Amino acid sequence: MANSFELPQLSYVAPNFADAFVDSLRQYGFAAIVDHPLDNRRVERIYRDWMAFFASDDVRAFTMDPQRQDGYFSLQLAEHAKGFRDRDFKEYFQFYCWGRCPETLRTDLEAHFSAAVMLGATLLGYIAHSLPASISAGLTEPLGDMIVDSQQTMLRVLHYPPIPEGQPVFRAAPHEDINLLTLLPAADGPGLELQLPNGEWVSVPQQPGQLIVNIGDMLQEATSGYLPSTTHRVGTPVASHQSVSRMSLPLFLHPRPDVVLSERYSAEQYLRQRLNELGVI
Repeated sequence: MANSFELPQLSYVAPNFADAFVDSLRQYGFAAIVDHPLDNRRVERIYRDWMAFFASDDVRAFTMDPQRQDGYFSLQLAEHAKGFRDRDFKEYFQFYCWGRCPETLRTDLEAHFSAAVMLGATLLGYIAHSLPASISAGLTEPLGDMIVDSQQTMLRVLHYPPIPEGQPVFRAAPHEDINLLTLLPAADGPGLELQLPNGEWVSVPQQPGQLIVNIGDMLQEATSGYLPSTTHRVGTPVASHQSVSRMSLPLFLHPRPDVVLSERYSAEQYLRQRLNELGVI
């Protein structure tokens, strides 16, 4: 069981926010932001409305497209973490700016997507401004330019169903995110855990209105490891929470496919490799 842990709560409107934000990312790979501009009530509506969608027969009309990777991923189609054989115990809907979405759910989802992308671009700008000259010089283009006109940024509506009693499964096995940055509004239940550099697993407390931001592997690759992508998971709930669903809404900020991350990878090559490793293509 993971120990309790308190990420520093960083106010988005504080004068020193940019420096504190980057310091937290450098130390933990994660940052916890309060007073941010995302609409928490809209997030709560999305959780409520999409919970009903997942419970309906409407999901069948949006079964995931293996080529486009948009739409509904059932428990049987869910990804597995790199190095794991069993699929995560979750169902989810992947939404892109060009992708499918139930019309009755589109307004809130598109509004959140746009607001989160705008905030992500701002946060990426703070990171870019903080980079040492030696790291910036190694980038093939400025960080902010990597996401301009990107069609790969994706919003995932995640539902972790109740876990059957006595079934030892990971809701999300230990993994690192693929992208540049992930923006995760407060979920509607506990479960997020991250791994500290000493290997210890710690539970990230559930704070209403909190926004968790973490580094993805593509940002680690582009900065030659200067910004670390931290391993995290959604742990199996304790017995008292096994029968409780959990909703979350991560936005994965991606570069364009043609962006050269390093001498080893373009963004397209990196994404294709990881999707193969996750068992979704």
